[in-house]
Amino acid sequence: MSLKCRAAILVEPNQPLVVDEVELPDPAPDQVLVKLFASGVCHSQLHTMSRPPRPGRRLPALLGHESTGVVAAKGRNVRHVKEGDHVMTTWVDRDNSSTPLPLVDHTLNDRVQYVATWKGREVSHSAATWAEYVLASERVVLPMPKDIATDVTAIIGCAVMTGAGAIINTLQVRPGQSVAVFGAGGIGLCAVSAAAVVDAYPIVVVDVLDEKLAFARRFGATHGVNARGTDAVQAIRELTQGGVDYAIDAIGLAQTQEQILRAVRAGYSGLNRGGTALLVGITPPGVKAVLDTALFVGNRTFTRTSGGDCRPDRDFPIFVRWYREGKLKLDELVTQRYRLDQINTAVDDLEHGRILGRGILTFA
Repeated sequence: MSLKCRAAILVEPNQPLVVDEVELPDPAPDQVLVKLFASGVCHSQLHTMSRPPRPGRRLPALLGHESTGVVAAKGRNVRHVKEGDHVMTTWVDRDNSSTPLPLVDHTLNDRVQYVATWKGREVSHSAATWAEYVLASERVVLPMPKDIATDVTAIIGCAVMTGAGAIINTLQVRPGQSVAVFGAGGIGLCAVSAAAVVDAYPIVVVDVLDEKLAFARRFGATHGVNARGTDAVQAIRELTQGGVDYAIDAIGLAQTQEQILRAVRAGYSGLNRGGTALLVGITPPGVKAVLDTALFVGNRTFTRTSGGDCRPDRDFPIFVRWYREGKLKLDELVTQRYRLDQINTAVDDLEHGRILGRGILTFA
């Protein structure tokens, strides 16, 4: 039998989401139906919501891609979880061994994997979590212990994975190496937290709000630079005697993409590699960044990561352990909670910078 539940539906670009009842089909043999505890509210969804119509884009659609919940039903071929298990959902294949799943909330194109119905219309989705239930491939569902919080851990599936994964997987930061993070939002703060866990120093955070810079120190930032009235690159160079080992752009603007490349140290020969600039933030639609190729003189490296190069079945238990040990302060990082019928308020708060850390939807 199919299941009816409430969900936030993107009907038209740049319009408020519609919260209404949708109908999900029974799980296919390789799918899991999850009744949600909580879902993260990720900034990347703002880009999805604002993209103009284009050929192949399928609307209406469901959004969201990180959550916690309990397995309500599963397909006959699913072996790693069972009904009643607590789970996390994400958007990366759990062992990173197969082709990435098509993500409706990132691409909204003709590769969409699943279809629900709303008022007789097909609704595109792929493990979408801004809903009371999520129907997902078993490849993006991971078991979680029943004795940890089920609300704040929802952000492990994207914010933690991307920010912390950038530190431990993509950059493989070592003790004593210097890190600068541009953007003190949810992903940036997760990168800061992981940098502190691996004993990086200094850990410099760049933002335009003093409140966010002060907040970042609670997660391990050792220095803060307000870019509104200060040349952030020059400040970092002075602080680190020439530039950091690693600079992370957790924003995605053309300006910050160039700043991170300028903020890393230069090398001096083929045997002395310079620093690495890492783009994590998703570039808004229509923004085209052009990098000065002269910045690559001196062996500076510019690279990109998706999902922090995580393998969820290996890395999520690490993040859960960090949370248990108090190293990953998710209870402090999640600063605002919303109900599903408040989703448009959550989106507006996110867009206008009113969420200090990370916001979540709760379904209790």
